[in-house]
Amino acid sequence: MEYSITAERLGPVGSLAMVRQAKVALDTSLEGRVDALNPVELLLGALAACIIKSAERAVPLLGFDLQSMKVQLHAVRQDTPPQITAINYLVTVETDESEHRLELLHRNIRRYGTISNTLALALALDGRITRKS
Repeated sequence: MEYSITAERLGPVGSLAMVRQAKVALDTSLEGRVDALNPVELLLGALAACIIKSAERAVPLLGFDLQSMKVQLHAVRQDTPPQITAINYLVTVETDESEHRLELLHRNIRRYGTISNTLALALALDGRITRKS
C-alpha cells in the first residue's frame, strides 16, 4: 500500500494539504496561526488518528466493549539539532471491560499501528491506557 498527499504554499500566511476531498490548513507561517496545524501538531494528529484507528480495528476482533475514547499527546522538542525526542500519550476509554482486557486493547493498539510503529523506531514513544472516571 502507498500513500500520497499534496501540499501547496498559499503565501507567507500558510499552506494547505489536500487528499481526496479533505483539506487541512497548515501553519507554515513564521508568525504562527491559531486556525491551522503546525508540523509538530500535524505529526501528533497523525499519531492520534493511528491510535484511534488501531483501536477501531482491534475492538471487533477482541469483542471489546468501547463506548468512547480520547487520546492526549505531548511531544518534547530539542533545539539543536531541531527534532522531536519523545512523545508521551494517554488513551482514556469509557468501558466496563476488566483491567486485563484494557491492557490487551493497549497491546493491540501498539502492535498494529503504522504511525506508532514508525515513530517508535525514531524516538521514545511511551504511553498508557486508562479508564474514564
